[in-house]
Amino acid sequence: MSVKDRDPLTGHQTTGHEWNGITELNTRVPRVVWFFIIVTHLWAVVVWILLPSWPLVTTYTKGILGLDQREEVAKKVVAANTDRAAWGDRIKSMSADEILENPELMARVNDTGHQLFGDNCAGCHGAQATGGQGFPNLIDGSWLWGGDTETVMETLRVGINSPHPDTRWAQMPAFGRDGLLPRGDVRMVVDYVQSLSGTEAPADRIAAGAEIFANNCTSCHSNDGTGNVDAGAPNLRDDFWIYGGDDEAMFRTIWAGRQGWMPAWEDRLTETERKIIAVYLQHARQDTVK
Repeated sequence: MSVKDRDPLTGHQTTGHEWNGITELNTRVPRVVWFFIIVTHLWAVVVWILLPSWPLVTTYTKGILGLDQREEVAKKVVAANTDRAAWGDRIKSMSADEILENPELMARVNDTGHQLFGDNCAGCHGAQATGGQGFPNLIDGSWLWGGDTETVMETLRVGINSPHPDTRWAQMPAFGRDGLLPRGDVRMVVDYVQSLSGTEAPADRIAAGAEIFANNCTSCHSNDGTGNVDAGAPNLRDDFWIYGGDDEAMFRTIWAGRQGWMPAWEDRLTETERKIIAVYLQHARQDTVK
């Protein structure tokens, strides 16, 4: 087929190629395509002239406008740090109650605290600070070491069972695994502890469990089972359980013991950042109660 042939329907010349009776047309590129190709090329030339673009041996072409994105970012960081220092100093000098009553500062705390918590704490305690299996809920009002701002800040600073020299130490013995209590006694202690938070069990088993509890558990959890914040021992009379309050979970806890761990944040978070997180959690807890 000759290239000069034309398609009788469209009038376009053909390329001379044909496949199974289908003729390939030599169709022109639409003008709008050429328009955009020309415009984009012209725009590229303009950008090369105005902005930093071409790399050289030891530097690059600066462009007529002399823009430097690295310098612009550095200026924005300086401005942000200056702004943050202003309200950060106020947070550092004020009490938690004063901060909670200041809408302007609380807006800063909630915004910054959400980011700090998400970057450093959410991996264990969850994005909403509600915890999970083996990790405490931080907004339910039940705290192992106390939930006031100063105590939370100290816990954040030194961690729990961490390498920090001032760390908080807490470990529950493995009563069954280490032979301190036989399996049957562990079962009766489970029944007794569950009865403290309202779970029913046979009276004789509760009585026997109470005696075993008094001889082995009260030094940490107190005589009435309300716990001891100085030792990080939880309250056994509420309905908040880190590892679970069902029969199997409680048996495992008493049989094999528990030892929680939290890193010390003193080297990673400043005192002001730790205070922001503590106030942020306190505010979140108040919202949950409401």
